[in-house]
Amino acid sequence: MITLISVEQKEERKTIVKMGDWAVDQEDSQLVILGLGSCIGVALYDDFTKIGGLAHVMLPKSKGKKKAEAKYADTAVPFLLEKMIEKGAKRRRLKAKIVGGAGMFKTEGGQSVMQIGKKNIEAVKEVLKNQKIRIVGSDLAKDYGRSMYFHLTDGKVRVTAFNKENITI
Repeated sequence: MITLISVEQKEERKTIVKMGDWAVDQEDSQLVILGLGSCIGVALYDDFTKIGGLAHVMLPKSKGKKKAEAKYADTAVPFLLEKMIEKGAKRRRLKAKIVGGAGMFKTEGGQSVMQIGKKNIEAVKEVLKNQKIRIVGSDLAKDYGRSMYFHLTDGKVRVTAFNKENITI
């Protein structure tokens, strides 16, 4: 296969962020999480520097665990903030977009088992509020998984799901 790129078109680097992991990059890059279920993708973005960070949060609370900072809502956001500031982002300019938190496992009565998705949503929102980071876009809950594509050139997040219309937040 041959890919043709015009002089004016820049190719985006693509980084896949796996469960419990994180990535920070800058303009001309795309950070991607494939197959979010009850997990939450937390995207932070500085419009001025075009620095963005993405954490793939699996659980609400670390309960004092120091390893795998991006795995837990209460440690992922502060850790991602630190890494973005080291790269040159300014805390006061950061905005958040969050995706995921689905109720993936239901009982016969339609109730979500364990409600991990709901707990993850609550925990991520609480941490962002405590860190004074405004949520400017979200696609949360529901009963299906989705993938997110975070474009650092413009800060837009494209959300895709099987048999659902793609959305951009």
